[in-house]
Amino acid sequence: MKIIDLKFEKIKIKLKKPFVVALGTVEYCETVIVKIISDEGYYGFGEGAPFSPVTGETLDTVLLTLKDFKNLLIGQDPLAIEKIHHIMDRAIIGNTAAKAAIDIALHDIKGKVMNAPLYKILGGFDNKVETDMTIGISSPKEMAEDAKEKVQLGFKILKIKAGISPEEDIEAIRLIREAVGENIRIRMDANQGWNVNEAIRVSKALEKYNVEAIEQALPYWNLDGAAILRKKTNIKVMLDEAIHNSNDALKAVKKEAGDILNIKLMKSGGIYPAEKINAVGEAAGINCMLGCMLETRVAITAAASLVAAKKNITEADLDSFMYCQESDLIKGGFKREGGLITLLDKPGLGIEVNM
Repeated sequence: MKIIDLKFEKIKIKLKKPFVVALGTVEYCETVIVKIISDEGYYGFGEGAPFSPVTGETLDTVLLTLKDFKNLLIGQDPLAIEKIHHIMDRAIIGNTAAKAAIDIALHDIKGKVMNAPLYKILGGFDNKVETDMTIGISSPKEMAEDAKEKVQLGFKILKIKAGISPEEDIEAIRLIREAVGENIRIRMDANQGWNVNEAIRVSKALEKYNVEAIEQALPYWNLDGAAILRKKTNIKVMLDEAIHNSNDALKAVKKEAGDILNIKLMKSGGIYPAEKINAVGEAAGINCMLGCMLETRVAITAAASLVAAKKNITEADLDSFMYCQESDLIKGGFKREGGLITLLDKPGLGIEVNM
């Protein structure tokens, strides 16, 4: 089997409302959908969703990189996923969202060839994933109201964005805990917004509100600071922007810098390298989470399939598609009820895209 064509298309979907995090404000989901076609009639869909503060990419760079990849990959066997990653990595460093788009499409094809859903191809531990729901930064009172609404919609895990004002971050958690009660799981994501002293102070203040984890409290490079934070708090330390690949994961393990590793397909370059990160975590006795950028059902289904497949990936932050306005462009992949995502029992991703 050989790749005979690689198509890609930029799409832009308006968010239901602007989303604020410590790294900036986002109003649209802007992403690239890829379709890889083989000479035996199999095709697969993938997605590259860049976020320049994290991956260093833009839509334009993803499109340019995919154009180069098309020239390199025509004629290659779509099932030779490791070889294709080698070709892409030799051609250009980084550009992980573009590589993720290719990788996801290849895995979609693999599932269709094997006539099995992707979560079974990857390990088959389960077919269900419980995602959290993210609360963007606004006033503490507004965040508490938003959190209560999300719980009423059936979400049992909340991720609270933070990192701009430590005082308001603490107040937001106080009001949210008061609004949702003690049975809702809460974690916080500072998106690199604090220094070590601020992180220690905030984490100490949050312990009484039963916050289970603080995600990327410090700049991505400060693994030593993260190790200090772990020793100073009873709240788990999660690493996100610090973990792009398995080498990063190994460095974090050696420095004892994290309790949880947050994997994102757009950071890692797709499912194949994401599995390597999880393997490092599992070998070190560290659980992983799968997160997302602003992504459509294509990439969300791929990430959910990996979560469901692997016992060591115990958490999911796969909610971003819910912030986008409804679109008939992409259908399938999974069903959702509250925070519970149930993957469809269809070959590959089980996704169809009108492109």
